[in-house]
Amino acid sequence: MAFETEQSDHWYEWLTRLRHANDPTELKSISQDTARYAKRILDAAQLSPGMKLLDVGTGDGLIAFAAIDLIGPTLKVVLTDVSAPLLQHVRKAAYAKRVWKQCEFLECSAEKLDEVADGSIDVVTTRSVLAYVTDKKKAMQEFHRVLKAGGRISIAEPVMRDEALANIALQCLPPPPEHGLEEFMQLFYRWKAAQLPDTLEKMDACSMTNYSERDLLRYAQDSNFTDIHLELHVDIRSAKKISWEVFCGGAPHPLAPSLSQILNEQFTRRERDSFEAILRPVIESYGTVAHERIAYLHAVKR
Repeated sequence: MAFETEQSDHWYEWLTRLRHANDPTELKSISQDTARYAKRILDAAQLSPGMKLLDVGTGDGLIAFAAIDLIGPTLKVVLTDVSAPLLQHVRKAAYAKRVWKQCEFLECSAEKLDEVADGSIDVVTTRSVLAYVTDKKKAMQEFHRVLKAGGRISIAEPVMRDEALANIALQCLPPPPEHGLEEFMQLFYRWKAAQLPDTLEKMDACSMTNYSERDLLRYAQDSNFTDIHLELHVDIRSAKKISWEVFCGGAPHPLAPSLSQILNEQFTRRERDSFEAILRPVIESYGTVAHERIAYLHAVKR
């Protein structure tokens, strides 16, 4: 089948380029991590041959393709996304993997799954999708609507309130006693504030930071799911060596600019030089420490 040239949007750019800063080594590391997320989601999904899976916000098709690999050719999969470029990208991947006959592709949001019939789905999955949905309760209600009686949801969502609160706390820190670090901390704050909310008001207005794992549990309860189980996984990993170029070129989430973009667009040349002179040796010598908080939730439709 012939495909048109892939278009682009910020979702596509992040997933195919900015997430790993165009670096093959970083992409391999991220792929190993996301494969673990997919396994946890699918373990809880309890798929079996002949089922129909709805993968909401499919992105690069991680969950959908892993499910097909797990179950085989009898599994039917509906892949949805708000991004037309990503759907085109994942459709190409389905043809390359020779699984397109098992797949259906729908461009829609998690809150409006209008083309999916009531009670037509056995399992609904998401990975880092509700984090970008404004009306999470409506999305959960849609998941419930499309599921058959006894159907399951299995989702994994990042919980980023702590990162936002850390940003807010940066404003309250006293100036460091070390000479020259006061300006650096101001620049450090400006960097972080460009990527996540830096006030309580902004935090509560942002879809990525206005919920906790308890809210996800409440949304499931309010949507009439039962047998609900939630696990919050907090992982703080050992420092990982990374080049300055990759560190600056990557973006932590699809709505954030990279550090490189922030330095170029929001810092003066002197500020860039001053900031890099302090931070770059630290990154290149000691690497970065990853902090992750992911809520895994699975539940059943009555």
